[in-house]
Amino acid sequence: MSTATRVLGIEGTAWAASAAVFDSGTDDVFIETDAYQPESGGIHPREAAEHMHDAIPKVVERALEHARETQGEERPADEPPVDAVAFSRGPGLGPCLRTVGTAARALSQSLGVPLVGVNHMVAHLEIGRHTSGFDSPVCLNASGANAHLLAYRNGRYRVLGETMDTGVGNAIDKFTRHVGWSHPGGPKVEAAATEGEYVDLPYVVKGMDFSFSGIMSAAKAAYDDGVSANDASGGSSDGSDGVPVEDVCYSLQENIFGMLTEVAERALSLTGSDELVLGGGVGQNARLREMLAEMCDGRGADFHAPEPRFLRDNAGMIAVLGAKMYDAGDTLPLEESRVDPDFRPDQVPVTWRTDEPDLELGRDRGTVQGAEATVDLEPDAGRATKRRETKSYRHPELDERLRTERTRLEARLTSLARREGVPTPVLSDVDPREARLELEYVGEDDLREALTPERVRDVGRHLARLHEAGFVHGDPTTRNVRVNADRTYLIDFGLGYHTDHVEDYAMDLHVFDQSLVGTADDPDPLRAAVREGYREVGDERVLERLRDVEGRGRYVGE
Repeated sequence: MSTATRVLGIEGTAWAASAAVFDSGTDDVFIETDAYQPESGGIHPREAAEHMHDAIPKVVERALEHARETQGEERPADEPPVDAVAFSRGPGLGPCLRTVGTAARALSQSLGVPLVGVNHMVAHLEIGRHTSGFDSPVCLNASGANAHLLAYRNGRYRVLGETMDTGVGNAIDKFTRHVGWSHPGGPKVEAAATEGEYVDLPYVVKGMDFSFSGIMSAAKAAYDDGVSANDASGGSSDGSDGVPVEDVCYSLQENIFGMLTEVAERALSLTGSDELVLGGGVGQNARLREMLAEMCDGRGADFHAPEPRFLRDNAGMIAVLGAKMYDAGDTLPLEESRVDPDFRPDQVPVTWRTDEPDLELGRDRGTVQGAEATVDLEPDAGRATKRRETKSYRHPELDERLRTERTRLEARLTSLARREGVPTPVLSDVDPREARLELEYVGEDDLREALTPERVRDVGRHLARLHEAGFVHGDPTTRNVRVNADRTYLIDFGLGYHTDHVEDYAMDLHVFDQSLVGTADDPDPLRAAVREGYREVGDERVLERLRDVEGRGRYVGE
């Protein structure tokens, strides 16, 4: 009887009709893929489903042929060539998922082996963890319709940050369709960017969440301005006499990938992890990988991007995770095997892991490296000196603008919050050009080291006071709250801004909520406490909008 696990994986969330065989004994992954290619524009769900219907039987048969050919003497010929059938259960396009689900059920029954339902986005993470050998990395998933940060905590992969509108690949494709380029747009933007120069575009980060809608609108407008200038001067229509399309592409990459790298670093800082893996088809972009590697190198962290065949939608990652789930006894009865187009990664019980990462906690002394700045702490002198360091992975113009703007904002909003009755450090000196602040040393610990409902309730009250005054903190996490026996302080207002939008206030609470889920052993009582505190001071409409934000289910299939 073979001791190695062999699993047939089937992927079909949107583009790729794919089948694979994974052998845990040899670590060999055989993949057969037939990708849907639309004639124009983006994905057409009906066409994609028709492609799945035609292509899935062919790729599955080729994978089964490989499984039979490599069965080996340790597995008797009268036994099935695989131990289980794993399939992408979601997220994705419903018609495509249903085609794959039907095929997987039929194979499970005909082969007489169990069925395993795999979350497509968790598979992106797990293939990175598998190929890297990392223990408990943070994962940045950057794919077509998805973009989010995941980290393992309390038996699930928790969403630390996510796109507030659309996935990174889809955002880029929207621009390339506007330009008139065929699908896929990402490689075309990457190629054009090699000839471009930097122009300013929006850069939107809210804690570990991020948004692409503003930058896409600005990119389209910049391109249109270039085309209009050419038309008026009788030039060509490539935008070269106004804003060249190459410049727009270059700046799109610098801003979008800069945002993703920044939030990835913030997730590493929050969790204390020193490992980062990349997942998703956009991860094939060389500039994104370069930025992430440079950021990790600067932090002393390890970075891993799987080989391209595992970054694109593929059944290999489905088979690898399927094998881990099968070995853990995590199989799926046929009657419970319905697909889920909105299947979020944080809905998946991680049955195949029993470890629990330890947060690197301890009282701060000396020099502390955060996600955005280095802070020299002098508790005895009652002083903290904060320097926003140059981020070499960012374009110099963008980096200088962000460092200067955020230093000014932090100084202004820290003082304004204190005037509104929120405990904050007293500012003694600010130098925007050097991106340096000198502040009062406050608290004894980060909140993440002393999480209690009463302290979290304080944060809810504090955020409500900020919102009543017409601004947000921008990055309220368990690392940006300091506590001692008497007071709960908010620090690090560099991502804050003035606003009167209920959505922005709800997002401020959402950022804090995500940090609780990512750091607390038992987050539910704490999540209830922050809402209780907010309700005492703030507007109930904000909590209603927060429920709306949490219920949107931003992830859809690639």
